[in-house]
Amino acid sequence: MTGESQILVQNSTSRSRRNVNRMLRLSVNAARLLTMLFTPFYLPLVGMIALFTFSYLNLLPMSYKLFVLALVYLCTILAPTMLIHFYRKYQGWSMLKLVTREGRMVPYVISIMCYFLCFYLLNYFHCPHFMSAIVVTALILQIICATINVWFKISTHTTAIGGITGSLLAFAELFSFNPLWWFCVVIIIAGLVGTGRMILRQHSLHEVVYGYLIGILVSFVTIIVI
Repeated sequence: MTGESQILVQNSTSRSRRNVNRMLRLSVNAARLLTMLFTPFYLPLVGMIALFTFSYLNLLPMSYKLFVLALVYLCTILAPTMLIHFYRKYQGWSMLKLVTREGRMVPYVISIMCYFLCFYLLNYFHCPHFMSAIVVTALILQIICATINVWFKISTHTTAIGGITGSLLAFAELFSFNPLWWFCVVIIIAGLVGTGRMILRQHSLHEVVYGYLIGILVSFVTIIVI
């Protein structure tokens, strides 16, 4: 091989490596974005939006629906996110600490307390029981994940999206609407979120799948029974 050929081969190899590294960075950034967008805390808020869209509750005044959505957002998304952040800063923990078994219990305990508060406030304002059922579903999922966490990890991100899937199927059964298109969208999001968690090496395949299946089963049964 001539010197010129060797240079061409080296340049080609270098370009290939750069392309691979660029693709890896893009996939990691996309996985991080998905993780931030679809946090485990969004289940009650999305459930409320679905309830206001597909049930008789869509007849409620817009001001009332916005009030409920704001209340759910504050109690189940903003409050636990901020409290976990402040606790981590106070303890001087890095993000890696939250991956350990001890560290994983902190978000569970904080979110469970916030969900209890949300359930209490919904009852205090005499909200329809279907609204409370969504929060109870999310609360039960958090308790189950915290309990399972004692022995091994499951993905709370896919548990949450599994909860959305199960809730959608339960509401479709209760209110007799066709959930096909919404179901397809949720399945695609679940695949993207689960893949993102594996790309970030936060969970293995079976942890992602177990979390999703638990979310579907628990949410469907809870909403149907309640």
